[in-house]
Amino acid sequence: MTTSNSFKRIWLITGASRGIGAKIAAAALANGDAVVATARDASSITQRFGEQPGLLAASLDVTDEAQGIAIVRLAIDHFGRIDVLVNNAGFGLLGAVEEASADEVRRVYETNVFGLLNVTRAVLPHMRAARSGHVINLSSVGGYRSGPGFGVYCSTKFAVEGLSEALHAELAPLGVKVTIVEPGYFRTEFLEGNSLVESPSSIADYDSTAGEVRKIAKAVTLNQPGDPDKLAQVMITLVEAENAPLRLPLGSDCVAAIEAKNSFVADELQVWREVSVSTDY
Repeated sequence: MTTSNSFKRIWLITGASRGIGAKIAAAALANGDAVVATARDASSITQRFGEQPGLLAASLDVTDEAQGIAIVRLAIDHFGRIDVLVNNAGFGLLGAVEEASADEVRRVYETNVFGLLNVTRAVLPHMRAARSGHVINLSSVGGYRSGPGFGVYCSTKFAVEGLSEALHAELAPLGVKVTIVEPGYFRTEFLEGNSLVESPSSIADYDSTAGEVRKIAKAVTLNQPGDPDKLAQVMITLVEAENAPLRLPLGSDCVAAIEAKNSFVADELQVWREVSVSTDY
């Protein structure tokens, strides 16, 4: 076992070989923390970060529950504890809801929802026993408000937010924090082929809605407004905060989207309020 006293915190990060996951791993290592960095192929972690005393690279398919349990055991055996879990592994599906096949929907749920659950359930017994820890679930601006072209993907993030709200309430009395991180559009490879699957089915009736979003996604990729290095530094601030928030939106675009949705919901509720409350006994 590497002595855990050598490091301020021990992180377990899924999907750490590229994108936001890799940026968070780099920031944690630079902060003097240790990182159990996972990806489907551990060699991709080693190629990116090299060999470091505070880095344990491990192969993990989050959809395999047994692998999740084994990785957590490996992390505990190696570093003695897990202080922060970052559920980052996931991918997007682009296309109208009707255009998505059942298999496409199932695969994105297996990773984004069931995969997150697999790893979280494996880690929580250790955090509960320690009466400390921080679970950080990567959602999206799309986890707060959905839109054409990303309906299935957003629905997985809505599921993550619902699970996280419940976990927050269940774990708070046990000393374990839960935070939902909602990035807007950040300049990563997310809109590229490795992280975003475009449904091959296309229906002409959706050309002006989901079809337009398909075009926009191609145009905006690698030109998004958010700086992923700044996001990674915010993760350090988050885990060091005494009172961590339930939700942490990141990016001016995300904040604007949340404010717009909150306003829309409030306005609509006011219009329909009399009808809504009329159904009581």
